[in-house]
Amino acid sequence: MSEKTDTAIFAGGCFWCMVKPFDEYPGIIKVVSGYTGGHVANPTYEQVCSHTTGHTEAVEITFDPEVVSYEKLVEIYWQQTDPTDAMGQFQDRGDSYRPVIFTKNKEQNRIAIDSKEKLAKSGKYDKPIVTSIEDAKPFYRAEEYHQEFYKKNPERFAMEEIGRMEYQRRFL
Repeated sequence: MSEKTDTAIFAGGCFWCMVKPFDEYPGIIKVVSGYTGGHVANPTYEQVCSHTTGHTEAVEITFDPEVVSYEKLVEIYWQQTDPTDAMGQFQDRGDSYRPVIFTKNKEQNRIAIDSKEKLAKSGKYDKPIVTSIEDAKPFYRAEEYHQEFYKKNPERFAMEEIGRMEYQRRFL
């Protein structure tokens, strides 16, 4: 592994379900659940759930760009979300669950925009791709009980996954 690392920030529904697909991929150093995009410093889960902070549940991924590219992470991201649903993901509803790619620089922004345009032209979806691409704002780590939720709570996580799969089967 190289000494150089980079970070990516993605939001796509409940952050519990966004961790595992990235966590298990080669080149990923760590995946942190948290909140971003809002106007309240150091928000709590309860504050974010109140829909008054402007924050979205998200994951911050630290990765080795010599092992996995940002392009690949964006590709993995598209596979985890419904990019046609602007106000939530699957059974998770509301602005704190909206799909967003938060970009840290011009290169990430270009990659995200190009990828979104490619997905829109692919014909995979019959509705517009509405996932936002926004400049990254401060990322606030969520409470410890949210970190690595799928490992700490495998039964509850399995129920979340079943709910997502059922929603995808019925509505996508």
